[in-house]
Amino acid sequence: QVQLVESGGGLVQPGGSLRLSCAASGSIFSFNAMGWYRQAPGKERELVATITRGGITNYADSVRGRFTISRDNAKNTVNLQLNNLKPEDTAVYYCTAKGVIWGQGTQVTVSS
Repeated sequence: QVQLVESGGGLVQPGGSLRLSCAASGSIFSFNAMGWYRQAPGKERELVATITRGGITNYADSVRGRFTISRDNAKNTVNLQLNNLKPEDTAVYYCTAKGVIWGQGTQVTVSS
């Protein structure tokens, strides 16, 4: 079974940027939908962004225009560029393949 490993999280000031990466141990081409979710303390896990095999993207209203999802089927990676970060973006970010396979998550903390 394919495993997903996220990286790139960290502590950043409001207005800053981060780039999250999700590396798969096998081919992601068979997964039409790859995505990122996040979970803040005390809150439910929520959708951040998804991308299809063909590159069609979908974003949560709260991140549209600030975050950009991309995937490289040849390298088996899915990335999430986070710009203009806000304190409310603080959460553990998870990569997922079709909502079936999940990574372990990477912490993003936005604070001054």
